[in-house]
Amino acid sequence: MSRRAALYLRVSTDEQTTENQRLELTTVAERAGWTIVETYEDAGISGARGRDKRPAFDKLCKDAARRRFDVVAVWSVDRLGRSLQDLVAFLSDIHGFGIELYLHQQGIDTTTPAGKAMFQMLGVFAEFERAMIRDRVKSGLIRAKANGVTLGRPQTKPGIEAAIRVTLAAGTGILKTAKLHGVGTSVVQRIKNELKT
Repeated sequence: MSRRAALYLRVSTDEQTTENQRLELTTVAERAGWTIVETYEDAGISGARGRDKRPAFDKLCKDAARRRFDVVAVWSVDRLGRSLQDLVAFLSDIHGFGIELYLHQQGIDTTTPAGKAMFQMLGVFAEFERAMIRDRVKSGLIRAKANGVTLGRPQTKPGIEAAIRVTLAAGTGILKTAKLHGVGTSVVQRIKNELKT
């Protein structure tokens, strides 16, 4: 009997595309004789985000609980997520529903004990890679500060802030005030909040 397959595709930024993932996984499904019942796609969403911040992944998990498919096919382990805890929980959940996992890049099929063990090891490496990236970013920020680079948004000049206060005091709304003074609405909102205190 043909297995029902769900494809999960994810890219971290809007500049990237899921098309290569889709083509490869569709080819795998055809070769294996799987019937693709649905494709779940999160475009422009980081794998570090939780399930609640990834709508397609959340729907995939809910449909897994309803046993809408027999196997989940994913391009790579890091498409599922970067947290070992989340990856292991996901694997545990889908296996509890009798659903298998296929990871194309790693060539892992969790129908085998070796596949399950390898999946957990890959999760460790994905989490380690994320920690390395975070450390490199922190080091870069420290180096930039040491070289005199001012981090964050540029500060609004005191003269502009004073003019914004006058405009707000006259009863002008946040959007119009921001437009009048060429600043963002968050700047006007901050000044408005300061006026209340």
